[in-house]
Amino acid sequence: MSFYFILMIVIFIIGYCAIALEHPIKINKSATALLLAVILWSVYAIMGPAFEHETILLHLGDTAEIVFFLLGAMTIVEIVDRHEGFRIITDKIHTKSKRKLLWIIGILTFFMSAVLDNMTTAIVICALLRKLIADKHDRWFFCGIVILAANAGGAWSPIGDVTTIMLWIKGNITAVGVIKETFIPSLVSLLVPLTAVTFMLKGNVERPEVREDNKLVTISSKQSLLILCLGVGALLFVPVFKTITHLPPYLGILFGLGILWVVTEIMHVSNKENYSRLNVSAIITRVDVPSVLFFLGILMAVACLQTAGHLDLLAKSLDKLGNIYIIDIIIGLVSSVVDNVPLVAAALGMYPVADAAQLAANPEMMHFAQDGAFWEFLAYCAGTGGSILIIGSAAGVAVMGMEKIDFIWYLKKITIWALLGYFAGAGTFVLISRFILHT
Repeated sequence: MSFYFILMIVIFIIGYCAIALEHPIKINKSATALLLAVILWSVYAIMGPAFEHETILLHLGDTAEIVFFLLGAMTIVEIVDRHEGFRIITDKIHTKSKRKLLWIIGILTFFMSAVLDNMTTAIVICALLRKLIADKHDRWFFCGIVILAANAGGAWSPIGDVTTIMLWIKGNITAVGVIKETFIPSLVSLLVPLTAVTFMLKGNVERPEVREDNKLVTISSKQSLLILCLGVGALLFVPVFKTITHLPPYLGILFGLGILWVVTEIMHVSNKENYSRLNVSAIITRVDVPSVLFFLGILMAVACLQTAGHLDLLAKSLDKLGNIYIIDIIIGLVSSVVDNVPLVAAALGMYPVADAAQLAANPEMMHFAQDGAFWEFLAYCAGTGGSILIIGSAAGVAVMGMEKIDFIWYLKKITIWALLGYFAGAGTFVLISRFILHT
């Protein structure tokens, strides 16, 4: 193993620890992530044996798709929020009981993320929680459960998570197959921590007061409803846009943002006070750009490790274990530290889909056929494993940026419940796969 290869591992570990200890060392995680990405790529460019400029451009393109999607989705949510669109929904939720609210939010998030995707759903639900819960740490706890629910909901849907989309498009899984085999395990991975946490919660939540800056503008209920419908419609339209045009999702989200921008310009053009506060140019300044830059940095850092071969080495090491279920479980655990997308990409490269000839020659390859147990379980593990740490999934990173949730706080308060749900769902999958579906 070469010197530069080991050096890159050491640099990544140091950078990761600095991100985790953001508050004690008082260095913003976004700054650390950007430095980590640049230093890793610099080491690889100077010392690596086969660095090509086109490689970094390819990874930057893939990362930019996610970053622009995140930026567009966060801006749409902020537009709806500023036009009090979410208040229409929150006014329908009358309960203040922490227990009841936890179940409402958890189940709602679980099914929404299957229709949208886990990151977009997490952004929308956390925006709703700002209208429902005033206390910061109460809201943080609910946002932590939202991350669990969003990732669990995305794991059983072919369009709910980037990794399931990858597996679906590559032909490793079918829509019917992934729903049939992973819906119950994914649901269990949410219901187990929800049930456990329910016994810990007591009392009611306190609703926040209306912001003073919102009182300075006049918005009719019809305008709020229109913006809410357009905002939610823009988010829901993204998978439709992708299916029709075969273009990447970030273009669909930017299309929706453009529609909202035009509508709000027309809506407020005759009211100078409203226009100065509610036009998109003003609203976009409220979007948390540092969290977007953090996302850029951490994804580019992981992309460098992928290019240098670290993730391929990890995948080959896992292959020596022999048991497909253990391999997938470990991939899920690792995805809480390293982004699940390159991990799944490495698995796709190592284990091609077994065709009829391979199955005839070696029946044990059945696990690697289309809708085989390896691929379905990989979808579950890679999707839900990212909930174990807050920076292990796109949903977690987005919520971390929106609510400024501390890495260590999440580790202390949420990780144990994420692990409990993860292993409960994994056990359920193995039970169903080995003793029910594949007997």
